[in-house]
Amino acid sequence: MVFEGSEKKIEVIVSPGVGDLRKMGKSFWARIVSKCDAEIISEIKNNQVHAYLLSESSLFVWEYSFLMITCGRTSLINSLIEVCLEFGKENIEDVIFQRKNEYFSHMQKSAFYDDVKKIDSLKPSKAWRLGNIDGHHNFVFNYSKNGKWDAGDKTFELLMYNLPTQVGELLRKQGVSAKSVRDYLGVESLFQNFTIDDWVFDPYGYSLNAIRDDYYYTIHLSPEENGSYVSLETNDSTLEGQNIISHFCERLRPKSFDVISFNWHESYDSEIYQLVDSCEQSLENGLAVKFCQYVDTKNIKSSNGYLLFEHK
Repeated sequence: MVFEGSEKKIEVIVSPGVGDLRKMGKSFWARIVSKCDAEIISEIKNNQVHAYLLSESSLFVWEYSFLMITCGRTSLINSLIEVCLEFGKENIEDVIFQRKNEYFSHMQKSAFYDDVKKIDSLKPSKAWRLGNIDGHHNFVFNYSKNGKWDAGDKTFELLMYNLPTQVGELLRKQGVSAKSVRDYLGVESLFQNFTIDDWVFDPYGYSLNAIRDDYYYTIHLSPEENGSYVSLETNDSTLEGQNIISHFCERLRPKSFDVISFNWHESYDSEIYQLVDSCEQSLENGLAVKFCQYVDTKNIKSSNGYLLFEHK
């Protein structure tokens, strides 16, 4: 089995004239999700946010904004196109579209540049690549009508790669329950007073949504034997990013991880992991996005070159 864990992501803010997005209902969002070849499998809600677990990742809906994350071979850009058609470009205030580098990019239906061409009507806009094109990197597209994203909004993404063999085998075990994965990750001690909705996929794979007030956490775990990947994302600025990194890296011990943060200004220190790449970019809407890649120091090795030939 080969599954692409690395995700695509859209964040959209609409004008108040559209109305409360939460009142659009599950059937409306199921149609939007279906456009990228995914489906809703579960939901939780409170007075501020509705959270849907998808067959490939998650969807969160607030009054005038939503966040949608998908993995696998989904075409998330098609869902964004459908939203623009539904509400009209004049009612789209801001869009952020992200794609991380994939393990199996040759199996994707499109590349980032193909996707951006499909939303050519969203102008003025800009796109950036954060990170080395030959290594880990993140593409970011931003359309901003007024350039006024709420400066108080903060987002933290932790993307972990290549789990140790014993961890992968444990998480791929047949019959593993959602509770056992939850306990292994220790999420309930970290996400205190959050309502949690999680799901174990067949034959393996795990997704979690957690909400409290307008805060959210989402976790997606793809324990592939070749290409394991775990992601976490949150807007919960009451918890330090350093604590999130320490919590999950101690349990999962990935060979490397990336941090992508929006207006989340922190530095991270570790005796185990070394920072190997870092860059920062201000978007048109005023958000500051930062990308950092860390590698387990035991996986940073130096060796001699390979002899190709020798003339004597």
